Amino acid sequence: MTNSGILSRIAARPEVFGDKQIVRDMRISMEPVRSGLGIRPHPFIGIAESGIGDALDPAVSVASQGLAKASTVPALDDEGRIACLRLIRSENVGPIAYRHLIERYGSASRALEALPSLARRGGNPTPRICGEREALAELEALERLGARPIVLGEPAYPEALAMLPDAPPVISVKGRSDLLDRPAVAVVGARNASIAGRRYARTLARELGEAGFAVVSGLARGIDTAAHVGALETGTLAVLAGGIDAVYPPENADLQSEISERGLLVAEQKIGRRPRARHFPTRNRLISGLSLGVVVVEAALRSGSLITARCALEQGREVFAVPGSPLDPRCHGCNGLIRDGAVLVQSASDIASALDLMTQSRQRQPPEPPRRRPAATPVPDDEQPADSRGRVAGALSPTPVTVDELLRHCHLTLPALLTILLELEAAGRLHRHPGNRVSLCDRDVAHA
Repeated sequence: MTNSGILSRIAARPEVFGDKQIVRDMRISMEPVRSGLGIRPHPFIGIAESGIGDALDPAVSVASQGLAKASTVPALDDEGRIACLRLIRSENVGPIAYRHLIERYGSASRALEALPSLARRGGNPTPRICGEREALAELEALERLGARPIVLGEPAYPEALAMLPDAPPVISVKGRSDLLDRPAVAVVGARNASIAGRRYARTLARELGEAGFAVVSGLARGIDTAAHVGALETGTLAVLAGGIDAVYPPENADLQSEISERGLLVAEQKIGRRPRARHFPTRNRLISGLSLGVVVVEAALRSGSLITARCALEQGREVFAVPGSPLDPRCHGCNGLIRDGAVLVQSASDIASALDLMTQSRQRQPPEPPRRRPAATPVPDDEQPADSRGRVAGALSPTPVTVDELLRHCHLTLPALLTILLELEAAGRLHRHPGNRVSLCDRDVAHA
């Protein structure tokens, strides 16, 4: 199957999600089990769950056998967790900047100490640093709600999510955290879905759950709601656009409460934050990031579900689509995905078979050692050319360019360039884009 056609068509969409690289080394254990779908034994089932009955055999966990370990450090103590929370809640520190700061300074505490100086050198003399009291208040609010934070690097953090270059540094969860260890498939689609589309999504989610998959979706109206309802008995994860306590849409309040008890709520935003339009595209990368593949059921040409499909492609996940009538605009996005190479889905067995073939193909390839870019050491001011910051800022514009292009143009060493880019980002003057590209913020250009 070729995904290049899908990616080229969806990439024209203007939304930006950060510096993503395709994950090529998702090697998943081939432990055979009996599938509840009546097809040949499926390799992805890694744990026997109550509610599935005798359809599954206990097997080795996918998290321990499959994905390369991304988090090997022990659980953080309270001080370390507070430092991590303070860092990601500080001004202009997003997931990619967070990871760069941790790699560069070794810990969140040391990164917090360096952040004001970085921001000042980048042009922001008064950066807002999240205080310890604010972080403690967030942790206490989570505890009162019955939720808890999981920090990137802790053993409980989802393995698949940790592999993303823009993995959320902290997620809040409420409910059955064990579902994070189960292989998952995302089911997404139109909010104004047809009756037939909702019924199909509900049936598909139930069959996926009976086969041992957790079902991930975004708790939106329409297809998302139907998918959650179909997988309530077997296990569903709802990824929220706002904080873990934000109920949206209002009519799903009862469903959200039920998922918090029988499934799992997952949120990247801090508790108390109401969902805004800008939060939904970034939420979508978590839906695909937690999953082996994304199934799209009814989607118009400009549907947000296509954003999730693009995220899946960029993350190396499989994309599935349910075909529909060419006369129904709600099906044009799905039909376009199929035309461009997505797997056509008529039943849950189509999904299981495609994921099986994908895994077999990857297992035939010799495993590659993890390729990790060495962390750059901060370059002291006296070792940088006097005009280096002006040279970099002058070379940037609102149009994204690759870091390699910038390096060749500015004639700086890589550590010096990366330090300046981090300074600009800490000052709120730099945007990061997919493909290791960067651009200057529009407001910075306006004031230049």
